[in-house]
Amino acid sequence: MRNFMMNETKVMEFILIGFSDFPDLQIPLFVFFFLTYLATLTGNVLLMTIIRVHRHLHIPMYFFLSILSFSETCYTFAIIPKMLVNLITEEKSISFTGCAVQMFFFIGFGGTNCMLLTAMGYDRCVAICKPLHYRVLMNNRVCIQLVIFATVTGFTLSLIDTYFIFTLPFCGEKEINHFFCDMAPVIQAACTENNGIEIVIFIFCIVVVFGSFLLILLSYVLIFNTILKIPSTKGKCKAFSTCASHLTVVIVHFGCASIIYLRPKSVYSLEKDTLISVTYTVVTPLLNPVVYSLRNKD
Repeated sequence: MRNFMMNETKVMEFILIGFSDFPDLQIPLFVFFFLTYLATLTGNVLLMTIIRVHRHLHIPMYFFLSILSFSETCYTFAIIPKMLVNLITEEKSISFTGCAVQMFFFIGFGGTNCMLLTAMGYDRCVAICKPLHYRVLMNNRVCIQLVIFATVTGFTLSLIDTYFIFTLPFCGEKEINHFFCDMAPVIQAACTENNGIEIVIFIFCIVVVFGSFLLILLSYVLIFNTILKIPSTKGKCKAFSTCASHLTVVIVHFGCASIIYLRPKSVYSLEKDTLISVTYTVVTPLLNPVVYSLRNKD
């Protein structure tokens, strides 16, 4: 009876194992992630400030870019500070509520980023395929509506996923084999297997990740079809150069997301996922300001 009551004890906190398998690398990893995070914050804040200050950048492409930079900044803030603290402290715990909040913002901003990249792909498609109608099709009202739709949809799906995951029974002291509260590791920490939750998560990933990627792919099919019709090589290069930065970020962003979230359960490897997760939680947010700055003469 006593063991039963112990097993039913509600979990008040989780232990984030994270990079505990590399005890000798805790300080080097802290330094690397801290400097990367500092560069990410600096790059994104500078990008938002430059776009805000210079009036010639007040066009849809840079409007979406500034929103993406803000979203990426919030996205990293939900994960990296806690990871940095865990790297230099013995106690690597996170409260039950804190874990739920972290997951909510991680999924919410992650989903928003996917749809913002989709909106940016649509913007490039209209600019190249319908240049004479660009100002009408991509007016301020349309741009704001696209951002609102991306944000509301991302956080609504996030709320649904977080609610279902944290209504699972958790009992005893639970370790999460990750450096933050991602979906798969938290589900594995539950006391029971629930295929229904995994179906909900998979639907979310299909809608957000795969759905967004298909829309971006459709945009680029139309873009490339239009570019091929341009008679001069110089004109083709100029048209494609306006998409190069966006395409680079899309490949990295959706490549990592697909590896993590669009795989069969049988090939899950939380150890490998931890390393891959570093790419889209630490590296990709830094990639945006770097790519858009280096590849853009504006």
